[in-house]
Amino acid sequence: MSLEALNKQVKTDLSYLTFGKNDWVRPLCHPEGHVYDAVIIGGGQCGLGITFGLLRERISNILVIDENPEGQEGPWTTYARMMTLRTPKDLTSIDLGIPSLTFRSWWEAQFGSKSWEEMVKIPRGEWMNYLRWYRKVLNLPVINEVKLKLIQPLEEGIYRLHIEGAGAPSSTLLARKVILATGIQGGGEWHVPPMITEKLPHSLYAHTSEDIHFKALKGKRIAVLGGGASAFDNTNFALSEGAAEVHVFVRRQKLPRINPIRQMEDSGLIEHFNVLSDADKYAVIAHFFKHNQPPTNDTFQRAAAWPGFHLHLGAPWLNVEPEEEGAAVTTPQGRFKFDFLIISTGLVTDPALRPELKLIESYIARWGDRYKAPAGISNPLLDAHPYLSAGFAFTSRYERHEKHLYGLFAFNYSALVSCGISASGLSGLKFGIPRLVSAVAGQFFLDNRKEILQDFYTYNEAEFTGEWTKKRVLHG
Repeated sequence: MSLEALNKQVKTDLSYLTFGKNDWVRPLCHPEGHVYDAVIIGGGQCGLGITFGLLRERISNILVIDENPEGQEGPWTTYARMMTLRTPKDLTSIDLGIPSLTFRSWWEAQFGSKSWEEMVKIPRGEWMNYLRWYRKVLNLPVINEVKLKLIQPLEEGIYRLHIEGAGAPSSTLLARKVILATGIQGGGEWHVPPMITEKLPHSLYAHTSEDIHFKALKGKRIAVLGGGASAFDNTNFALSEGAAEVHVFVRRQKLPRINPIRQMEDSGLIEHFNVLSDADKYAVIAHFFKHNQPPTNDTFQRAAAWPGFHLHLGAPWLNVEPEEEGAAVTTPQGRFKFDFLIISTGLVTDPALRPELKLIESYIARWGDRYKAPAGISNPLLDAHPYLSAGFAFTSRYERHEKHLYGLFAFNYSALVSCGISASGLSGLKFGIPRLVSAVAGQFFLDNRKEILQDFYTYNEAEFTGEWTKKRVLHG
């Protein structure tokens, strides 16, 4: 099958599902202009999958905005520096159960089934190419180079979205529902320890999420702080770009070896996480945090094969300080001099860190507001996560503020404690997206409940039009 033939197959499959039938959601008018039923913030894999899900539910008055240029949404062309995805190749995600929309169908249409069988893991760049095709073949309503600046709730059950960017059609958009499909960093911010930010100029360090000019580091000595998957992705990338030495510093005595996601994928824990009690949810994610995600074997082996690779275990950074043309790092093993530091210390989740939520973040309930964890697993990083509904909706600390959050959903990494990894990893998208879409559609139905029920009770269009003449009466 060619890619052209696959495109036709997609359209045929969707036609069998009556995709594109008339909407059922009642339009809402506003003096400021058009009101979208939903605006999805983020045009990466989550935003695209959500959009397709809403369209399947016959909710089409929607728009996706993304701050990046077209084809560069998400991390795949920027800070994702792994050679392949870590997820097993046969797991499905944003196809939402349509075989012709799977990555495998897209791959085999171009390279054949033998190539698929030979593939071990999905190349990172090819995953991005698949996302570009997915958006195009489904003709999804995405506009690029539009950044959300502020979410402002209005009294009419509408949000005014303040936006900017080269692709912005205006300075504001109006939406009844707002879905934050903003990825791993969308619930807070990337974390760099204050010890580094307060002592070093930014020219001497970068977080792994930033745009790093690796070619300028050719022949340099580099230190990487962190022992997770991203640390080794960046280590291998730096060495492949010509760095003379890369030293990886890990505070643990041993590298993490267990990837809990692999167990979750086969145990039902991803798809049924939402039915757990709060105590179980918190304990599961606390355990998840404890393990971290280890580097893949192939990434570690590629990095370790370079002559300039050095691994320091049991080596937390005790101090950093600038030195002439570089920085010095002190660990229990001694003092080291480097030209540049790469920080792989993850992120911090808290709605208070998101500028677009500044008008409403104080209303948002956190896990620390709703659940007091046992001393053995209590973690302020988990407590700061928003306490979401099973359908990814923000909940309010106080009843009087519920109206300011109604219609606002977080389908990003901040949903981790409330909804598991169903919004933060490819393994969970096929479960999380339908749950979100169902929750959004349910809200719309209740919004229009009065009109929908009234139309039902007054419906009197005759379907049967045949005539029957009584010829005889049969008596028992």
